[in-house]
Amino acid sequence: MHPKIIRDEPGSCPICGMNLVKKEVEPEPQASKASKHSGQQQDKHPTVTIRPEIIQKMGVRTTTVEKGNMQKYIKTVGYVAYNEDKLVHIHPRSSGWVEKLYVRREGDVVKQEQRLLEMYSHEVLEAQQDFLVALRTKNQGTSLNRQQYKEAIRNRLRLLGVPYTTIRQIERQNQSINNVPIFAPQSGTVTHLNIREGMYVTPSVEMFTIVDLSNIWVMVEVFEHQLDWVSKGLTAEISVPALPGRVWKGKVDYVYPELELKTRTLKVRLHFNNPKGKLKLNLFAQAVIHGKPKKNVLKIPQAALIVTGTRESVIKALGDGRFQPVDVKTGMRSQGEVEILSGLKKGNRIVLSGQFLIDSEANLQASFLRFGQQQTHQH
Repeated sequence: MHPKIIRDEPGSCPICGMNLVKKEVEPEPQASKASKHSGQQQDKHPTVTIRPEIIQKMGVRTTTVEKGNMQKYIKTVGYVAYNEDKLVHIHPRSSGWVEKLYVRREGDVVKQEQRLLEMYSHEVLEAQQDFLVALRTKNQGTSLNRQQYKEAIRNRLRLLGVPYTTIRQIERQNQSINNVPIFAPQSGTVTHLNIREGMYVTPSVEMFTIVDLSNIWVMVEVFEHQLDWVSKGLTAEISVPALPGRVWKGKVDYVYPELELKTRTLKVRLHFNNPKGKLKLNLFAQAVIHGKPKKNVLKIPQAALIVTGTRESVIKALGDGRFQPVDVKTGMRSQGEVEILSGLKKGNRIVLSGQFLIDSEANLQASFLRFGQQQTHQH
């Protein structure tokens, strides 16, 4: 069907070969005539009447304008990053030598309180000797002074990084320990290993970095016009192409305060639980951020909307084969639906398929009407 093909006699369409359909001009309603004579503007979208058999051939389907809830969502991409709140850096509290190393590779998984290394430090050994002297001193000073002195030495050992269990061992055995162990402060994965057996280390040396990957961050970016839709606490989902068929659910953890100048995007941090460690660092992720729902809004299927330049319209089904284009103002668009701010009411019937052909016919009729008015004015 090609509405632009017009003849003054019966025939066939030179493009598709279909028989031309006789055009029946609907008589102008009396109300419209009265409006015209009173100087009021006529409806710029005329009514189109189509016979039932033509409607069937065109495959016209209609739907009802309804009210319901709509929820905005943002699709974006990002990458898996470690949770900086679950990252620990391990430095020696005193200078000394690494005598025994139990964790030898980056990527090794360690448990909390697992022994990482043993270290000899002359400063720690001196503090142990002072502690033993305080333990053996019974007759010097008052009982309160002796207890305070022992606590001061015990606290000095703790500040030098000597574990509580090691201090108890020194106290029980009444002798010093040359190689003092250092234990993992948390469970996690060793992401940085900077020492080897026999090395001399100082407090400035970062020996280990351990990160707990049981919960992770996903760093994504959203566009400038989406700022109002994103806030802390919104639900989010991610899928990873490397792990097809799985979806992780989490939340928006933080919205960064500054836009990237070159890309005009805003960084957003998502938080997800990762108990089995399937999500590896730097994995590419596809993310969806779900906004807060708008309730009881007027909405239509997006497929029914006709967008031509700055104009947005739908075809209203008036019944008895009569159709009319109606300009609408739209709002939110989400999941194949469009919010209608004006132009329609709940319960209106609109065309869902075949609307573009009807719109073309309406535009053609409007052109004829304008042409006829011009001819009338010329006479």
